[in-house]
Order: sequence, then structure tokens, then C-alpha cells
Amino acid sequence: MDYRELNIIVIGSGIGGLAAGAILAAKGAAVTVLEAQDYPGGCAATFFRNGYRFDAGATVGCGFHPGGPMHELGRELGINWPIEEEPVAWQYRHKELRLDLTRSGDAVLQRFPHSVSFWKEQKQLAGLLWQLASGGLSWPPETLRDLAGLLRKGVSGFSGAGRLLKFAPRTALAWLAAHQLDADPEFVRFIDAQLLISVQTTSACAGAINAAIALDLPFSGAWHVKGGIGTIAELLAKSITDNGGAVLYRKKVIRIDSVRKQVAGVETGDGSAFAADIVLANLTPESLGELLDSHSADTAMKQGQSAEWSAFMLYLGMDPSVFEASGSHHLQIIGSSGELGEGNSIFVSFSPPAESGRAPEGLCAVTVSTHSRPAPWFEALNRGRGEYLELKRAYTENVLDLMSSQFPGVRDAVRFIEAGTPVTWQRYTGRGHGYVGGYPQISLFDVISPSTAFDNMFLAGDSVFPGQSLPGVVTGARRVVEMVVKSAGRM
Repeated sequence: MDYRELNIIVIGSGIGGLAAGAILAAKGAAVTVLEAQDYPGGCAATFFRNGYRFDAGATVGCGFHPGGPMHELGRELGINWPIEEEPVAWQYRHKELRLDLTRSGDAVLQRFPHSVSFWKEQKQLAGLLWQLASGGLSWPPETLRDLAGLLRKGVSGFSGAGRLLKFAPRTALAWLAAHQLDADPEFVRFIDAQLLISVQTTSACAGAINAAIALDLPFSGAWHVKGGIGTIAELLAKSITDNGGAVLYRKKVIRIDSVRKQVAGVETGDGSAFAADIVLANLTPESLGELLDSHSADTAMKQGQSAEWSAFMLYLGMDPSVFEASGSHHLQIIGSSGELGEGNSIFVSFSPPAESGRAPEGLCAVTVSTHSRPAPWFEALNRGRGEYLELKRAYTENVLDLMSSQFPGVRDAVRFIEAGTPVTWQRYTGRGHGYVGGYPQISLFDVISPSTAFDNMFLAGDSVFPGQSLPGVVTGARRVVEMVVKSAGRM
């Protein structure tokens, strides 16, 4: 195939779309990325505000371990990621409990020694899943060729593949019960907190297989990305332009033009039009539907799990001395009881004080996130700006209260503060209702494929299998590339 004759449009510069675009550009395709903002990255962007360089949403670099999706992507594209491994992936704090999540998992095993058999099984399952994901994962399978590829990978690790089949119908909570761990509320709360940030749901609903790989992230290692997580997107965008492509900012796509089962091109808000052989939509299914005419939108997407969560964010400029004794740049703080999310569980990441360019001298940039459902925010805004601002104020105070329960000097250490809500996420990312983080990973058999009802348009990003995180969206991007190649071969 002569990739030089392939004209590809990527809508949005999230990591999934950029990774797929960069791989295709390296093969010789003419790739053009259209981004509504003036910087790349989407939910994994880093933005400037008041002298600080804040990570917008994602903050932890995962998947850079040898053989991991980010490691392999960098090797393929010739990118030397500016990373350094974090000794502690993140620190879990729940009341008086402190757990440093490291590659060894020693702190978890010391606190929960009765969980040894569970973690041994988790490691075995995760190892098989990493193996299956190597080079891309054709799931859900759509052709006999997809099935054949999965069977080949399964046969190479036959005994492990059999174990996967046994776990496929289980929830994570049922898996815990098999190890008599479901009756330990402290352990279940710890597991639930890890799953909520990685698979968007807790053990009662999360699929056991999804949980196995999600729980492996700190054991596989976490990396600090110098300059902020948005540096990943910047380097992928540079790879595209270095290979003859283009990344165009302030180009908001407002319409996708189609004829029957073919997309012909896209239109942007400034009146520009771009023809395309292939379109990669780095969008949620709902946002994609908004760009199509009503008939096409009704039939465009195959249904799977829908998104449930958005996020409430605090972007803080702080005196870093308040975190000196923490031992980690990432802190997961959990409320004493009640539902996780909505300010009752938060993830705090702060820039290393010695890293130049992230904050004014002597200070650090801090990103704080908590899961939040979108509806109350939009309902408050519809009732009036005053109610919306009051809700924002209440959430800000709740988050600062939880931070202060672990770090009493937090409020005095704040030098700058700005809040983001689901309304903010919708405005800056174009995601309907501000949904972020992808879909709840409940079942491997109810997921969204990159394919659409159009032969030459595919979804990329955290809405399609395998979901969120750098390794997740990059693994999904390889599936998209595979499907693009097949589609182009039929042209």
C-alpha cells in the first residue's frame, strides 16, 4: 500500500488520536489534526495559567515500562520521552492508613497480609493481559481475521488464556470474595478507590479482568513527565509534523460531511473545509453524533457502556513545603466513609519544586480531581449563574477540607486557586456533558469498538476499548491503525 496517497483527518488532539495519527504519518500518510484549542492533549493536556503550568486532568505517566504501550510507541516513532520513574506511583491515604504504592507492592502486603493469594493471581492475569495487548488488541473482534489473531495470542499462553475465560463473567467483588477479602471493609475500600480512578467504577460492578490490568498500573511503574503530562501530546504532535503532517489549532470541527456509508470530509467553525479519505474522531460517541446529520447520528455508533462520570478540579498554586513529608508527588486521599467521588475521594498531584517552568520560584502547580456526575452542575447553571457558583464554592471547600484532614496547612499554603467543573470540561474539550475518563469497565462483552457505521471513519480515545489512561488509549490507537489499513486496502 502507498500510504502517501492516503489523506487522513484527525478530529481532536487527545493522546489516542495523536498516537494513531503519528503512527500513520510515520508510514507516509498525509495526516492533518484539527484541534479546537490552541494546545494539544485534550484531557491529558498541560495549560498555562497565572504563571503556572497545570496538568488539566491526567497527571500520572504509566505504560512506559519495557514492552509497555508507551515504551513501544516511543521506540517506533523515535521519541525519547522526557521521563523519570517515580519511586512511589502514588500514596493512598484513608484516615490513619498510609500506603505507598510501589512496584514491589510491599506496603499493601504488609498492611493486608491475607491478600497475598489475590495479588499473586492478579499478577498472573495482568501479565497475560499485557502479553495479549502487545502490538494492539483486536477487541471486540469484528472479523474472522480478528478472531484468528486473538486465538494465536491465546494459544501462545494457553494455560493463562483458560484462566481469563474463567474470570470473564466475574465482577471484581466476586473475585475478592473468592479470596475471602470481601468481608474486609478497609481492603474493599482500598480496591474500590483504585478501580474508580482507573476503570470508572467500583468492585461491585467492575469486571474482574478489567480490574486485573487496572490494579497493575502502580506495579508496572509510574513516571514523572518533565514539563507536565501535556509534553506527551506535544511530542506526538511534533512527530506528525516532522513526518510531513499538520496539526492545526483553533480549528473546531462543526460538521462531518458524508454520503451513504462514506465520510467525504469535515468543516470547521472558521469556514474551512477539509477533504478526507479517512477520518479519525478523537471524540466521545455523543460528541461525534452532534457533528453528523440526525439520520447519520442515529445509526453511526454501535452501543456499549456509556460514560457516567465527569470531574471537579482544583488547580492550585501552592507552597510545596506542606507536602514535604508525603514521600510522593501523587496522593490519593479517601474520606472516612460514604460514596467515593463527589469530593469524598480526591487525587492530588503536585509538580516537583525543583522543576523549572511549572510554577513561580519556590511554589508548585497542583492538580486536584474528584469524580463528579454532570447533571447537578448543568441543572444549577440552568437555574442561574449564582446557583452554579455556589455549587462550585461548596465543592471547593469540601475538597480543601479533605486535603486539610491529611495536610493541615493546605489552606495557608494556597497562593492561587481556580476550579473546573463538568461545564468547564464540556467547554474546553467539546465532550457532551463534560464526560471524562471513559466508560465504566463492567464487561469485556459490552464495549465500544473504534468502528462506526461509516466505512472510512473510526473512533479513537478513552471511549473505545480498552478505555482510559495512556496505555489504554495508545493500545486502542494501534487497533485504529489496523482498521485504517484494512479500510484503505478496500479503497
